[in-house]
Amino acid sequence: MNTINETNFNFPNQKSIYKGKVREVYNINNDVLVMVATDRLSAFDVILPRQIPFKGQILNQIATKMMHETADVVPNWLLANPDENVAVGYLCEPFKVEMVIRGYMSGHAAREYKAGKRVLCGVQMAEGLKENDKFPLPIITPSTKAANGEHDEDISREDILANRIVSEKDYLVLEDYTRKLFEKGTEIAAKRGLILVDTKYEFGKTKEGKIVLIDEIHTPDSSRYFYADGYQQRQNKGESQKQLSKEFVRQWLIENGFQGQDGQQVPEMSDEKIIEISNRYIELFEQITGEKFVKASTENVMERIENNVNAFLAN
Repeated sequence: MNTINETNFNFPNQKSIYKGKVREVYNINNDVLVMVATDRLSAFDVILPRQIPFKGQILNQIATKMMHETADVVPNWLLANPDENVAVGYLCEPFKVEMVIRGYMSGHAAREYKAGKRVLCGVQMAEGLKENDKFPLPIITPSTKAANGEHDEDISREDILANRIVSEKDYLVLEDYTRKLFEKGTEIAAKRGLILVDTKYEFGKTKEGKIVLIDEIHTPDSSRYFYADGYQQRQNKGESQKQLSKEFVRQWLIENGFQGQDGQQVPEMSDEKIIEISNRYIELFEQITGEKFVKASTENVMERIENNVNAFLAN
């Protein structure tokens, strides 16, 4: 089965290419960006050796659908989707922070809490919380946007402003947009039997100075979901939550001795594990979108993407 590990296209009027952990972004004429979602899988800020079939298509199509479903509350960068793995949007200058918002004490927050910390990114967390308990109100816990190969770092609102990473005027907009998107995402998830536990949003500025949502939104790579049915019963019994997110990959890695720390080796993923992960991504797609996932042809996948993007750029 063909997967997309890396692309090296040369589109008309291409100025540059940026390769992130999962997406590769082509600058066309300093005007629009062509974002290709690969099948790479990253965890603990490390790109894992093997790719996951259809992961890029799944991420791209969920993000696209969610961009359309939230466009009435927050403007975004998206212009078109010429291919199942491709999004095209306005060229933006990204803010150097990721806006993480948490409705529940899960994942990174839970790990920090277990370690005895009660302040996360300058936000106080109450005593007596159990893992996966709901916060009284969602909390915003930003992180720095790391360069390739580096770890994202927690940062407080105060430090963002003190270090002038974002101006106070702009940061107030980022906070407002983050809360509005999380509220809308929570509503969308609830209609489909899910709880949006936590997520991250990235924002940028257009040439005209407009702040817009960029990158992905409400995908399994950027978000954590619980099944709503039985959530409270599981909490009452102290059981693990049934969830749809990339957390199951992180947990498997932790169980096999890997957390992205120096000297640790990525455990080998069998073909069976790769297919299991792919199926979990498909399950999330169908659960969160309410649609059946249709696998795009992976025969000559690079040619398919190149032809579709070239046809779009020619119009």
